[in-house]
Amino acid sequence: MNTKFLAILGFILIAFTGCKDYLEVDSPSTFSFDYLFSNTADAKKAVLGVYSLFGEDPYTSRMSCVWMQNTDVEAMQPSANPDGSRRDIWSLEGKNLSGFSDIYKAWQNNYLAIDRANQCIEGAKTSPIADDPEMKMILGEAYCLKAYRYFLLCNFWGDVPYFDEAAKAGMELDIPRTDKNYIYSACIQNLVDSEEGMYFADEYADGIERMNREFALGMIARLALFRAGYGMTQDGTMKRADDYLPVSSNDSLAVTYTYNGTEKTARTSDEYYQLAIDYCQKLISLSDRELNSDFAEIFYNECVFNTPTNDDVLYEVAFLAQYGGDVGWCVGSTVNSSSKGASTIQVNLTPTYYFSFDDDDTRREATFTRTYYKNDDDKNYVESTTGLACAKWNRLWLTNDPGSSSSKGTGINWPLMRYSDVLLMLAEAENELNGPTSTAKNALKRVRERAFPEDVQSEKVDQYVDNLSSKDDFFDALVDERSWEFGGECLRKFDLIRWNIYGKKIIETKATLDNLGKAAFDLELENPDVAQYADYANYLYYRKANGEITFLNVKYRPDDVPETIVDVEDLDEEGNENAYARANWSRSLYKYTDDATTGERTYDSADYTVRCWRGYTDPTGQSAVPYVLPISTTTIGSSEYLDNDGYLLN
Repeated sequence: MNTKFLAILGFILIAFTGCKDYLEVDSPSTFSFDYLFSNTADAKKAVLGVYSLFGEDPYTSRMSCVWMQNTDVEAMQPSANPDGSRRDIWSLEGKNLSGFSDIYKAWQNNYLAIDRANQCIEGAKTSPIADDPEMKMILGEAYCLKAYRYFLLCNFWGDVPYFDEAAKAGMELDIPRTDKNYIYSACIQNLVDSEEGMYFADEYADGIERMNREFALGMIARLALFRAGYGMTQDGTMKRADDYLPVSSNDSLAVTYTYNGTEKTARTSDEYYQLAIDYCQKLISLSDRELNSDFAEIFYNECVFNTPTNDDVLYEVAFLAQYGGDVGWCVGSTVNSSSKGASTIQVNLTPTYYFSFDDDDTRREATFTRTYYKNDDDKNYVESTTGLACAKWNRLWLTNDPGSSSSKGTGINWPLMRYSDVLLMLAEAENELNGPTSTAKNALKRVRERAFPEDVQSEKVDQYVDNLSSKDDFFDALVDERSWEFGGECLRKFDLIRWNIYGKKIIETKATLDNLGKAAFDLELENPDVAQYADYANYLYYRKANGEITFLNVKYRPDDVPETIVDVEDLDEEGNENAYARANWSRSLYKYTDDATTGERTYDSADYTVRCWRGYTDPTGQSAVPYVLPISTTTIGSSEYLDNDGYLLN
C-alpha cells in the first residue's frame, strides 16, 4: 500500500473513441495520445489508469474472490433456492444469471481494462523514447495487465472476443468469440517478447505493488499451464487444444521463445508444459529467494501495509484504504462490530478442507479460524464447521483507523502470485512431462519445508515426497499441496477446471461430508469409508476467558468428555470455573428429523452438502461442471455475433 496506484482513478485517461457496448468508453482526455507517451511520467500515469479498474466493485470482491467458489476448498452455502444473485454462481447455477447486472459490469470492467492496456501498448511501442528503460517497463506492465484480464475472461466466460489493438474510430468492435487457446497463446507471446524489458520488484520503488518481471515470468508459466490444460468448449465438453484445434499447423496457436540460447516453439500441450518449466526455471535462476519461514506473516504483512521484495509475494493488487479493496470485508476473519468496522464474509472454507490437513501442518491454523469477533476484544465460536472463515486476513490488524462504521474499502492488498506458486507450477509441469524427477520433488519439498516444524520434516517432507514414485501419485500430491498452500486465495476453481477434475472433487467432497456426518452420529461404522472418521470430533469443547477462546479439542474426540458442560453465557458464573461450553463440530455435517407421530428418527445430508454444488448433478463426477457464466443479455442485445449457445450446461 506504499504507492497506492488505485488512488489516481482516471487522473489521466487515454483518449477512447466510440465502440460497442462491451467496450464502453470514457470521455476523451484533454491530453493528446502522442503527448502522453512522449515522456515516462505521463506514460506511467496512463498505465495506472489500467490498474485503477482493479478498484471497482466487479474486481474488488466479485472476480477476485466471491465468484471463485464453490470448490473443494472455498465454498459458501447458498440460499435454499436459486435467487438471481451471486449465490447462484456459488451453487454452479450461473447459467440463470444472464440478466444479473454484476455479470454485465464485470464483463465491462475487463474489456475497459483491456482497451486501456492496448492503448498503453500502442503508445509505448510507438513512443519516440520506446527504448527508454522506464518505457519498456510500462510496455511490459501493459501486456501483463492485458494478459491477466483475458485470463479472467477466459476462465469465467470461456471463449470471448479478442482485441489485439485499441479501439479506434471506424474499427469493427462487434466481433465473435475467439477460442481461449488462441488468446492464451497470444498473451504468452506478448509476455515472452516483453518480460526482459521489465524491472524486478527490488529494482524500483513501487516494488510488488506493480506488475514486475518476476510476476511476468510467473504469469507466462501460469498461462502455459492453462494453454496445456482443459477448458469448456462451445459444445459443452472439456477439451485440450490438442483435442480439437490445428495446433501443429496454425501459428496463432504457437509461441516462439529462446531459453538458454536455444530457440523453441510451443504448439502442443506437452510443449506448453515445457514452456512452463523453462520460465519457472528462468525465474528461479534470475531471482530465487527463500520462502518466508512464517506462513501467516505473508498475509499479516498485507494487513499492515508491509510490502517486502524478494519474498513470497511476487505481485499484489495495491488498494487504497477507504476506496478500494474488500479483503478483510468479504474474505478474512469475521468481525461483527469493532473500532475498525465490520465484515460481511462471503468466502468460507469447507470442513473437508480443514480435515484434509496433516495435524502438524502449520498452514492449517494460519488458514482457518474457528472463531469470530463480536467486537475488538470478544471472540466467539462460529458454532458450525460449515461457517469456517479464512484467517489469513483480519481488519482488526489494520494500522490505519478506518472507523467503527467502515466495512468495504479496507485497503488490504490482494496477492495475485506468490513464489510458492512458481515452485509448484515447476513441480507440476516437470511431473507431467517426465514424472516425479528430482527437479519436481525438490520444488515440492521447498514448499512443504516451510509448512512443517523442523522436528517432523524428515518424515513429512522428505519421506512424504520421496515416496511419491508414480506420475499419478505425484500429481495427486500436487493437487493436495496447492489446496493447502493457497486456501482462501481463490486459485482453486481455475486450477480444477484446467485439470478437468472439478466434477470429481465435488463428488468426493460431498461423499466425505456425508461420511463425516454419519461418523459424528455413530452411524454405519461398519462401513470403512465412515469408520475412518470415527474418532473425529462430533463436538468441540471450549472455555472462554477475557474474550479469548481456548479449545479442549480441535479435530478429534477428547479422551475424556468434560464433566461439566454449560451454555457459553454461563461460563463466567460462580462454580463453573472448570466447566466447558460445547458446540457442534462434525455433527453439523448431517441432519436428522424425528417423526412427530412415531418418534422415529431419520438422517440425511446436511443442507450445506445439498445446496453448495446443486448445479452439478452427475453422481459420477465425470461430466463437465457448469462453471461458465453467461454473457449478459445487455451485451448480447447490442451484438450481431454474441450469444450463449452451447456454453451453458443444463
